[in-house]
Amino acid sequence: MTRIFKLSLVFIILTTLGTSMVYGQEVSNIRTADLEKILKNQENTLHVVNFWATWCAPCVRELPYFEKLSKVYDSKNVRFILVSLDFPSEVEKKLKPFLEKNRISLDVALMQDLDYDQWIAKVDPEWYGNLPATLVFNNSKKIRVFHPGEVDEAGLRKLIDDNLK
Repeated sequence: MTRIFKLSLVFIILTTLGTSMVYGQEVSNIRTADLEKILKNQENTLHVVNFWATWCAPCVRELPYFEKLSKVYDSKNVRFILVSLDFPSEVEKKLKPFLEKNRISLDVALMQDLDYDQWIAKVDPEWYGNLPATLVFNNSKKIRVFHPGEVDEAGLRKLIDDNLK
């Protein structure tokens, strides 16, 4: 009986650790030069890059759609990247707990360059920095669509389907 208890305890611990590891992913840091590399990527991949922050209510509302559709398009050569504009000093206190609580497993990059004028025009010359904002692109097929503002699930799906050629 003691052996069954120990095995059950090990199973519970492993299950709990596995769950936290899935949603407690690392947050990578990104600077303007890193963003430029992403934006110049020549792979035949449709990139869906969402600019957001935990303090932005519309951003928080739309994040589940990115998470859900990343699973739908997983086998279709679509890559999702979430670029957080939260303050770098709040990663441990706010960003990581938010990602875990909301079960966000997508790649998350935290923008380190807080002078937005350095990089916003590189995303889109007409963008003024309002959040949320989404860029869909495939440079090898000369596809580039910028969507300022909140997007719902149907709108995001249409953005992807219209550009997945």
